[in-house]
Amino acid sequence: MAAGALALAAVLALAACSAPAGENGGMAGGADPAANTGGDTGAYHKITAEEAKALIDEGGVTVVDVRTPKEYADGHVPGALNIPNEDIGSARPSQLTGTDDKLIVYCRTGVRSKQASDKLVALGFTDVNDMGGIVDWPYGTVAGSEPDGA
Repeated sequence: MAAGALALAAVLALAACSAPAGENGGMAGGADPAANTGGDTGAYHKITAEEAKALIDEGGVTVVDVRTPKEYADGHVPGALNIPNEDIGSARPSQLTGTDDKLIVYCRTGVRSKQASDKLVALGFTDVNDMGGIVDWPYGTVAGSEPDGA
């Protein structure tokens, strides 16, 4: 009888540990707790390369490449500013003027752009769009150390 009670307790413990998301404090609706996205909450927005291109074509956007200067010089989105992720700290980057400016942030694969987007939001920027990585950018790039490729 004691063995049966022990087995029942083990089954109940396993069932409690494997409760689906949305129960017992989990994230409902399959939300990704690692994605800091949202509307007007001061969070950044995750966008595709196609959405980024459309925003760039509309104008009025600042594109920020957060890769190293060497990576940037090897090829970047035309017009992008190079502000390495490691240089974004507790003070607003001097190249970025207004906290309400529309920003598109990218790196090589999306890891540093996410980190930089989080930091920019924490610094008070309100319209941050994380494009992810340049590896997903199907449009032309320019080489050189200046935004226009010079």
